[in-house]
Amino acid sequence: MPLVQISLRAGKPEAYRQAILDGLYRAMREALNVPEDDQFMTITEHDAANFRYGNAYGLARSADVVYIQITVFSTRPMEQKKALFRRIADLLGESPGIRPEDVFVIVLDAAKENWSVGHGVAQFA
Repeated sequence: MPLVQISLRAGKPEAYRQAILDGLYRAMREALNVPEDDQFMTITEHDAANFRYGNAYGLARSADVVYIQITVFSTRPMEQKKALFRRIADLLGESPGIRPEDVFVIVLDAAKENWSVGHGVAQFA
């Protein structure tokens, strides 16, 4: 049950944004074995004055950088996370055409008891 938050510069067409959502969902299905229809994702767009990036870590990023934060159960092994990072970069490169240098991903681990997915109860505790 990943929860995905995506941040990017404003102005990209709907098809571009939908391709990001589709690529992330596919990558999570393949690398994390996420169940079908487990699609809890948001995109937040920022104008240029409210969006910064840098070229740290030896990467020449552009204004097309996409920040992706994925919160998952704390049960995912490192191998799955590495496979996810690679698959996201590959799929977003294919469509909508984001350069690998502009794919910035962080996976946050959260204990199962910290999740409530409806009705105000901790379903996984």
